[in-house]
Amino acid sequence: MSEELWLAVRWLHVVAMAFFVGGQLLLAVAVVPVERRSPDRARLRAIARRFGYGSLVAIAVLLVTGAALADRGARWGDSTLQIKLGLVVAVATLVFWHIRRPSLHALEGAVFLLSLAIVWLGLALAH
Repeated sequence: MSEELWLAVRWLHVVAMAFFVGGQLLLAVAVVPVERRSPDRARLRAIARRFGYGSLVAIAVLLVTGAALADRGARWGDSTLQIKLGLVVAVATLVFWHIRRPSLHALEGAVFLLSLAIVWLGLALAH
C-alpha cells in the first residue's frame, strides 16, 4: 500500500476514535444533564440510540483499521497492544451489559474511562 493509503487508514482510525470517545464526552457533559431534566425521556433515549448506531459503525472502522495498522507495524506481539485489546474487549462487554441494563449509569462512566485509557495506549503505540 502507498503511504497516502496508510495515511487514510490512520485518519479513519483517528476519526472513528474521535466520534466514539468525543460522542461519549458530549453526551456526558451536555446532552444527558440537559435532557435528564425533561419529563419526556423519549428524546434522550432517541439521542442515545442514534449515538449507539454511530458507535457501532465507529467500532467496526476501529477494528478494521486497527488490525491493518497492527499488521503493518508487526505489532501483534507488543504488550501495549495486548493491553489495549484487552481494554477493547472490556469496553465491548460493558457496552453490551449497558444495553441490557441501561439504568446502570456507572457502566457509562466505566466505558468512558476505559475508552480514554485505550486512546492513551493508542498514542503510545503511535510513537
